[in-house]
This record gives sequence, structure tokens and C-alpha cells, in this order.
Amino acid sequence: MHSAVAAFPQTLGALRNSRFSEQQVAGLSVKDELRTNLICKLQRGEPLFPGVLGFEDTVVPQVVNAILSRHNFILLGLRGQAKTRLIRMLTTLLDEHTPYLAGCEIRDNPYHPICRRCRTLIEELGDETPVAFLTRDQRYVEKLATPDVTIADMIGDIDPIKAARSGHNIADELTVHYGLLPRANRGIFAINELPDLAGKIQVGLFNIMQEGDVQIKGYPVRLPLDLMLVFTANPEDYTARGKIITPLKDRIGSEIRTHYPPTVDLGLSITEQEAWTTRNSPIELRMPKYIREVVEELAFLAREDKKIDKRSGVSQRLPISAIENVASNAERRALRAKESLAAPRVLDIYAALPSITGKLELEYEGELKGGEAVARELIRAAVGKVFTRYFDGANFAQPVQWFELGGSLKLDDSTSSSEMVQQLSGIQGLMDKVRALGLGVSEPDAVRASAGEFILEGLYAHRRINRNEEQAFVAGERRREPPEEGPRGRQRRQFQ
Repeated sequence: MHSAVAAFPQTLGALRNSRFSEQQVAGLSVKDELRTNLICKLQRGEPLFPGVLGFEDTVVPQVVNAILSRHNFILLGLRGQAKTRLIRMLTTLLDEHTPYLAGCEIRDNPYHPICRRCRTLIEELGDETPVAFLTRDQRYVEKLATPDVTIADMIGDIDPIKAARSGHNIADELTVHYGLLPRANRGIFAINELPDLAGKIQVGLFNIMQEGDVQIKGYPVRLPLDLMLVFTANPEDYTARGKIITPLKDRIGSEIRTHYPPTVDLGLSITEQEAWTTRNSPIELRMPKYIREVVEELAFLAREDKKIDKRSGVSQRLPISAIENVASNAERRALRAKESLAAPRVLDIYAALPSITGKLELEYEGELKGGEAVARELIRAAVGKVFTRYFDGANFAQPVQWFELGGSLKLDDSTSSSEMVQQLSGIQGLMDKVRALGLGVSEPDAVRASAGEFILEGLYAHRRINRNEEQAFVAGERRREPPEEGPRGRQRRQFQ
């Protein structure tokens, strides 16, 4: 990398005779550059935002349209919807290397300098003016908007120390200490959570976006910055009643809505891609599909639950963090039991509550019940949905009867796999059902124990069996309901 950059032109004269000259002489703007490179990618059929799943037919076409239109744009969406990841990947549409005047704070174009310092330097040195090169990543600047951000942070301020050292008048352009926006010149400038910027800072963005000039401490400084501006925000704040100033809203070219994964299968793909489950460990981890589905279903149910604030949303980080915690609890159990294989169980999902409760913003009803209680209800409901998917119409009369005849079973997440399989095998007709989960007869104890426990949790979720105060599975309350004909009656009897 260093040798390749060293081989690039080092002076303005050498640059004029190099392969970098044509585009820079033409004065192609950042937005034109992004548009040109995007068109090439589209023509070649290359993936535009690899790793961003679920937006292929919704968000990505709108982002493409915004770039082709040379728009500044904003991504509106709840937390955990890959907004920041998407805007950071815009750098892949920039040129691999871009020349600038060496030492320039605002990365001036060697052929079209806009700052006083660089214009003077070219007048003095001519073709010997030194140049350097920016990589794609160096052309991306990101700022998280907070109420304490100042105009000086964003645009710049007069630096009296610089004025004193150089002997310049304090009103001279050469005494300016540039802020983030000028330092992002010839690149992409991203502001996360735009409405959190104070109103006067939002006003300061007006001219930058439309006319390209700024004022610093009352001194007019003409800086026609070359920028692509992108923003993110929560839809709740991005309204006239929220914290956004309408004139700024009007100057943003495209408003693009993001969303959570629309299907459980897509959510599973995202979680599998992002979660750290392939880890360096003496324990082999075998994550059952039904456990992944329960964790993913949990997030989907939480997004619809009335006890959870829909305005805050339920981030995709919930299933990612939860599945990592589930894997860790199974790993911890295997290490303590001196086993070489860990297969997570539903009990491990309950053990992962710390990674779930912190990601749920509760409504008043949920606050009264408590975050942990709400999370436990969601896990039980998720187990019930996934159980139905695998065992629709299955007959569980035998294991249910075992409990009704006085049987009980207390499972602990520290119980070894062999001990657990031994206990589960004592329940008549239970372990025969694991074949529906795609398991063979020669599966390891850890896998069979996980499957058997999942079936018990599913029966509990459907109220066929119950739990007592000691958290042991026991017989459920007998339901004496008259037979009901039609689809609802058949659905009610399907697990009997």
C-alpha cells in the first residue's frame, strides 16, 4: 500500500501528466464521482451494498435514485435498521485514490483550490507544489449529533493563536480554524440523529447545502465546499412537531425510509451473519435451528407487543446479542460439565435475559409488569409459535398423561447433557418426537437434550403442562371445554 502510494505523482506538475489528471481538470464534483462510479457498478451488475440484507427491493433502489439525482439524502428509521452501516458503505462508490494539495486542512483540489493558503502556495511554487492522495475511507467524515455541538465544531472559528503566530489580521481567512464540514471537503459528510442538532446549528447547514458558502464569527468566508451530505434520523423526531427545522428539511433532496426485516427467515439470515457464534473455543457449538427461530421470533413478537414502545422500535441487535448470550451460556455449561459439545436449550434463552431486557423500551403497562416479566412472556410466546411450526397436528397424549399421573421434572441449565437425556427418556413417548426436528437416532446427548427440553417448553407454552413454584414441569390444569366444530375446534385439539 505504502509503496503504491509513493509511486503516485508527488508534485502538481507530475500530476498534470498522470492518469489522475482528466477527472480532476474537469472539476468533477463528489456527487458526479459517486454517480459515475455507481453507473459503472450497475452496468457490470456488481452488488452495491454487500452485507446489508433485506433492503434490495426497498431501500437500495431509493438510495440509487438519490445518488443518480445528485441529492443529499436522509435515512429515516428506528434503531437497529442498518442506517449507519449503509451510509458508511457509500465510500465504495468513491475513487480509490484522490489527489489533494499536501498539507491542506480542507483537502483542496490541486486544479481548483478554494482556500487562500493553497492559492498562494500555487502562485509561489507552480508545478513544484506538493500533492498527496486520499483513500476512500479518508473521504468519509461522520458526526453524531448532540445538543452540545457548536457552530465552531461544525463550520469553524477564528483562531487568535494562529493569528498571533502568523502575524495576520484576525479577520484574515488564514486565521480560520476549520470545523468538521470544511474538513470533509471533497468527500461524504454524515450526521447521525440529525434532529438532535441545536436549531442554530441546523440553520448553519442551510447555505452549505444550497449556496456552498459559510460565515465564521460574522466574517463572510466564501468556501464552495464539494460535499455529499447524508443524514439519519428517527421518524418520530423528524417532523415539524419534533426537533427538525422545516427549511433544512426542505433542502434535503430525498427522504428514504428504512425498516426491520419483513420475514423471520430474513431476520435469521441477518442474525446469523452478524452474531458472533463461530468462536475460538475448546467447545464445539451446535446451534439448533429451532433455537435460532425462537430468538428471532422473540424480536418479531416484541415489535407487535402493546407493552413495548413502538416509537423506539426493537432493534435487530436484540436477536444478535441474545443468540450470542445463548451460545455463551451453553458454552459455560459444557465447560463446567467437561463436555466437548454444546447445544443451546430454551433454558439458555431465559439465561440470556440481560441481553434482551435492555433493548426493550416499555410502555406504562409494561413498566408495571417489569422488563424481565415481559421478556419471559415473549420467550414463552415465541417458543409456542416455533413449536407449532414443527409439531402441527402431532399427538402428545402420552407425555402429557405422564405428567397427569403425577410425574414432574425440574430442569436446570447446569444439568449435564447425559443426565438430562436420562431424565427426559423417562417421560413416556417424549423422545420419540425429536425426529420432527430433523434429528436422527445417533445424535449426541447435548443435541437430544436440547430437543427434548424444547418439546417440554412447547407443551408448556401451549398450556398442556405447567410449572410449579420450584419451576418444575408438572401436569397442567384440566380444561373441561365442550367440543367445538370447525377450524377453531380442530386447531384447539391439534396437540391433544
